[in-house]
Amino acid sequence: MKVALTGGTGFVGANLVRALLQRGAEVHLLNRAEAARWRIDAVRSDVTEHVVDLADATSVRSVLRAIGPEVVFHLAQFGGYAWQVGLERMTVTNYTAGINLLQAAAHVGVRLFVNTGSSSEYGAKPYPTRETAVPEPNSDYAATKAAFTLHCQQWARRRNSPAPTLRLYSVYGPYEEPKRLIPRLVSLGIEGRLPPFAAPDAARDFVFVHDVVGAYLRALDVAFPDPGAIFNICTGRQMTLRATVDAARGVLAIAAEPRWNAMPPRSWDTDVWVGDPARAAGELGWQAETTLEAGLRRFADWLARDPHMQEHYRAARGSD
Repeated sequence: MKVALTGGTGFVGANLVRALLQRGAEVHLLNRAEAARWRIDAVRSDVTEHVVDLADATSVRSVLRAIGPEVVFHLAQFGGYAWQVGLERMTVTNYTAGINLLQAAAHVGVRLFVNTGSSSEYGAKPYPTRETAVPEPNSDYAATKAAFTLHCQQWARRRNSPAPTLRLYSVYGPYEEPKRLIPRLVSLGIEGRLPPFAAPDAARDFVFVHDVVGAYLRALDVAFPDPGAIFNICTGRQMTLRATVDAARGVLAIAAEPRWNAMPPRSWDTDVWVGDPARAAGELGWQAETTLEAGLRRFADWLARDPHMQEHYRAARGSD
């Protein structure tokens, strides 16, 4: 199976690349010239990289024609992290690039296009969110992601060509961005320390990255009655920041006490953030299997096995 993948140097993408290689796929990565490649250094000899500007429709079509993929996984995104700012780049990466990829995929006869969405597309909802909920994005990032999800959905239905969207909730695990909450919690926790925290009641639906990768792999093997289906990739169980820190302290035997409200809240923080995974279970045959405690342990063990990666996380996470 020949696969083309955008965002392969990113967190989820790097894990998906490894899973596809284990499955025996021929993997082609569509990367920006300036993309950071630390996550894929160990497997670069096993993949084929193509430097391409996804905003250039002609270049995208040319590279997909040269590859001739059976499947396209679209994971490239910009704006999901607080330090990624700039509406123009969000629009180009999260919307225009996707349109160029869809058009190129149609041109070369790709059998399956898998889009990566975000739970942010829903906006804050006071209940477990189903895929039928009206998107109410409350950030430029969320709005551009929602715009492409809707475009992808109508494109798939109009052409009767499978292009499902996996709406990811709060993914964590190996290769996650070191400055994010869970990586800082784990990398400091290994040292017996804790980072400062915001309000303890902020909630997230944390889902382990290896479970998330399993959802992408399931998409390879199922038929889609609705070619534009959207699936929540989540656990269906939200965890407050307080409960998350308590879990990490238990798993890593951290004696340090948390410092609450030592950081300002983020504009999107809320005390309810949870998805309903029923459609993914029913139509993809997928469900999250890893508890938060087990996922934290696996993340910590992964870091502990690799002193070089520990040092990378220590240097990249910023001030403690």
